[in-house]
Amino acid sequence: MKKLVLGLTLLAALAGGASAQQAAGPRMADTASVDGVVAALYDTISGPAGKARDWDRLRALFRPDGRMIVHGPNKEGGTTTRVLTVEDYIGRVTPLFAKEGFFESELARRSEQFGQIAHVFSTYESRHAQDEAKPFQRGINSIQLIHDGQRWWVQSLVWQAESDRHPLPERYLKGR
Repeated sequence: MKKLVLGLTLLAALAGGASAQQAAGPRMADTASVDGVVAALYDTISGPAGKARDWDRLRALFRPDGRMIVHGPNKEGGTTTRVLTVEDYIGRVTPLFAKEGFFESELARRSEQFGQIAHVFSTYESRHAQDEAKPFQRGINSIQLIHDGQRWWVQSLVWQAESDRHPLPERYLKGR
């Protein structure tokens, strides 16, 4: 029996981290509800400087054709929209998260759902440390989700940070 257990342990280790990745990646509770998906989105990107994020978990929240879109002011005074795949986003933020802590939390939410589609306007605030008194940024995450009969998926996530030109309206600072 000891040899069998040792052999299975060795086989699991040789298999590469496939089972370890699954354990660290997607979670059933993440995709069972809209609330679960939104909570997992915030959880996967938040952490102290240098802490590895669970990118497999983030990938598992998005449909394969899902996109992350940042919309906001550019240096010329206009507006820029950058459309990213989940891999683009991971590549963009990993070096930043290695140097700086990033904690994003939800302040308020407005949701609409019809059948198997949902839209969530999630007001967020971002801090470099979890206990930082004042956020360095606030804004809105606009999350479009679909249910495929089995689970919820993020189809797209569009975000825009608050600015002097576009302060957060009071209606997006209250309620859930």
